[in-house]
Amino acid sequence: MPIIKSAKKKLKQDKKRTARNTGYERAFKKTLTKIGQKKGSAVNLISTLYSQIDKAAKKKVIHKNKAKRLKARLAKRLTVKKPVRSKSKK
Repeated sequence: MPIIKSAKKKLKQDKKRTARNTGYERAFKKTLTKIGQKKGSAVNLISTLYSQIDKAAKKKVIHKNKAKRLKARLAKRLTVKKPVRSKSKK
């Protein structure tokens, strides 16, 4: 335990900030698991997830490039690829 008054205050601040930061991170991870479970009806959760990821990046809970990577990977998984038809030669 800290003895100096300023160290005690710093400990309080750190606990409060840690709780807030884990809240931001837990929020987008929870939404991400919901999207993973539902797959088909995940369209309405995507905008919520994007805003939660952006908020976490803005508060510097996660790095901005990690936020971009998460959103890009999610978009890539949710887009349905059309099969390419080969033209038959006659």
